[in-house]
Amino acid sequence: MRIARIAHPEGLSFVSVVGEGDDLVAEEIAEHPFGKPNLTGRRWPLADVRLLAPILPPKIIGVGRNYAAHAEELGNALPDNPLIFLKPPTSVVGPNMPIRLPADSAQVDLEGELAVVIGTIDGRPFKDVPAARAASTILGYTIANDVTARDQQRADVQFTRAKGHDTFCPLGPWIETELDPADLAIRTELDGEVKQDARTSLLLHEIPELIEFISGIMTLTPGDVILTGTPAGVAPMKPGQTVSITVEGIGTLSNPVATR
Repeated sequence: MRIARIAHPEGLSFVSVVGEGDDLVAEEIAEHPFGKPNLTGRRWPLADVRLLAPILPPKIIGVGRNYAAHAEELGNALPDNPLIFLKPPTSVVGPNMPIRLPADSAQVDLEGELAVVIGTIDGRPFKDVPAARAASTILGYTIANDVTARDQQRADVQFTRAKGHDTFCPLGPWIETELDPADLAIRTELDGEVKQDARTSLLLHEIPELIEFISGIMTLTPGDVILTGTPAGVAPMKPGQTVSITVEGIGTLSNPVATR
C-alpha cells in the first residue's frame, strides 16, 4: 500500500494511493494509517489534490556517515556504532514545497536518503527491539532530503543548527508499506544532473541494526522517521534550482530551492 497525506477541498486526509502513471487515485483512510487502515469510500484523482508530507513525525532520527564513500568525501572516519542526531518536526515539508535557504549559511547541501517510518502493534511504542524483530516495528518507507547547512555543521561540530532549519526535511511522496529495503537504487538529481547514485546495499549499518541501536536509547513511537544516511555526492543547492530524489520501489521526491 502507498500511504499519503493530502489536502483536498474538504480538508486533510490520509489516503491510499492506487493506480499507475497518470491514473493515480487517492482513497481516503479513516483516522490514521496505523494498524489495518479502513477506507471511508471517499476518493479523488491525485491530480486534483495536493500531496503533503506523508507523516508529521513526533521525532526524526538521522544517521550520519552510513555510507563509506560519503564519510570519505567529507574526510570523516567511519563510526563503529551508528552516529545519530535529531532533526525537529518543524523541519518537515512535503513534495514540491520549497526548501528555503537561510541567509546565515553560505553552503546548503542536498542529501538524498531512504527513510523508515515507524508503525505500531496494538498502539504500543517500541523499546529495546532486537534486530531480528525490527521489521515488526516498520510501517513503511519513504524518501527524505536531509538538507544540511554544511558550513554551520563544520563550525558547530554537532548537527542541530545545520540540520534543524525550517524546510530542511522534505519527505514524500508517500509511504510504501510493501518494500524490501535491502538493495534499492537511490539517485539524486539537481536540475536534472545526477549528483548521487548508489544502492542501499552499501549501508554500513543496516536498518535492523539501526532500529535495535536507536530503540535501545529512545522509545520509538508511531510516525517516528529514521533517515538511514546519504550516499556520496552531496552538493550545494542554489535558489531557483530543483532537487529530485528517486528511490527504487517508492518514486520521486522533488522540491524547488528558494531563499527564506
